[in-house]
Amino acid sequence: MAETFDTIFVNATVVNHDGVGLRDIGARNGRIAAIGSLAGHSAGEIVDCKGLHILPGVVDSQVHFREPGQEHKEDLETGSRAAVMGGVTAVFEMPNTKPETTTEATLADKVARGRHRMHCDFAFWVGGTHGNTADIPELERLPGAAGIKVFMGSSTGDLLVADDAGIAEILRRTRRRAAFHSEDEYRLEERKPLRVEGDPASHPVWRDAVAALRSTERLVRIAREVQARIHVLHISTAEEMVFLAHQKDVATVEVTPHHLTLSADDYARLGTFMQMNPPVRDRAHQAGIWWGLDQGVADVIGSDHAPHTLGEKSKIYPASPSGMPGVQTLVPVMLDHVAKGRLTIERFVDLTSHGPARIFGLADKGRIAVGLHADLTIVDLKRRETITNERSASRAGWTPYDGMTVTGWPVGTIVRGRRVMWEGELVTPSTAEPVRFHESLDRRIAPKW
Repeated sequence: MAETFDTIFVNATVVNHDGVGLRDIGARNGRIAAIGSLAGHSAGEIVDCKGLHILPGVVDSQVHFREPGQEHKEDLETGSRAAVMGGVTAVFEMPNTKPETTTEATLADKVARGRHRMHCDFAFWVGGTHGNTADIPELERLPGAAGIKVFMGSSTGDLLVADDAGIAEILRRTRRRAAFHSEDEYRLEERKPLRVEGDPASHPVWRDAVAALRSTERLVRIAREVQARIHVLHISTAEEMVFLAHQKDVATVEVTPHHLTLSADDYARLGTFMQMNPPVRDRAHQAGIWWGLDQGVADVIGSDHAPHTLGEKSKIYPASPSGMPGVQTLVPVMLDHVAKGRLTIERFVDLTSHGPARIFGLADKGRIAVGLHADLTIVDLKRRETITNERSASRAGWTPYDGMTVTGWPVGTIVRGRRVMWEGELVTPSTAEPVRFHESLDRRIAPKW
């Protein structure tokens, strides 16, 4: 019997949890309604995807969009515009704004700012601090909350919990998976004199591999002691990957495109524009991160999109801030690695869709399946394009990949069945909504394990 859909995407090669193959996808009321051959069925719009691949919507679980308080760098509209221009259908935004996202009121303010203004769906990490531990069981379950995020090492902003007791107290209160920026603040303070003015290549000397590994070892030990789940962000060292390979029962792992693509060799070319926390390191560490991705240790890829203005990044190191844009380039940079045979398209989908759904408990997203949101990232795996500053939709207006030619390009971004971006243009007004999580739907406090 013929059905009617809002939209049918036809002639596509669909990449999903059950393999890769030619299929049509029918969307109705924002959700996937049918998968397979849909010839003979009707729709308000039929989108021909011949020669293209349809992936489950890409989820970027670590972005900094700077609103409120630093809108001169980025805001929720411009950051999400960059996201959908890059094929990203949902983002989790970080708490180091001004004011910091550490209370029910500040979270609710961000949700209100994002709804129907951002171009992709969204959730917000809530900062864990010494002062809000008693509220964590409720904060992490509020609508729009991605969970609790803790900075163990100082970075951009004022959030910092460096001591074991503070970390343990936060983790005793969590029931969801908490995310951590893992660098040892005590070692960073000791090594500050190793920063060389005017030499950003000294950044990974100051924030060395030992600071990262020591912090991650401490974090895993505390998590085991209090029986909590943790997510270790932006792994930058080979040693951490080897260590975390044996901690998968308690810890999940994020990697970033810049740690997989750039190396210390690029400081001479990019200078402060490659300055990140934790730093981009030498090729031996880059190889170790790839090993972790190849061996299944890495669970997700996040961009760690952290924009600053050209003027701010042009300051003399170490006065220059750490961070670079990345949400718009996550998909093309990683698809270029696919084209070069460094990872498969199935593994890319696992890291950007299935992985976030699995470890964060997305209620409606992460797979192409009937009943889930019709969030789709449509790509041309053979298309060659050059990434440029001029193409940047971020308010920052620059990218460390300026001039890089890649194979693989996002053609369309579909959010809940609506074409938001198509061929580099915004084509639908924003209808963004908060991402829903399984562990937020039931507000009752459940046992940890």
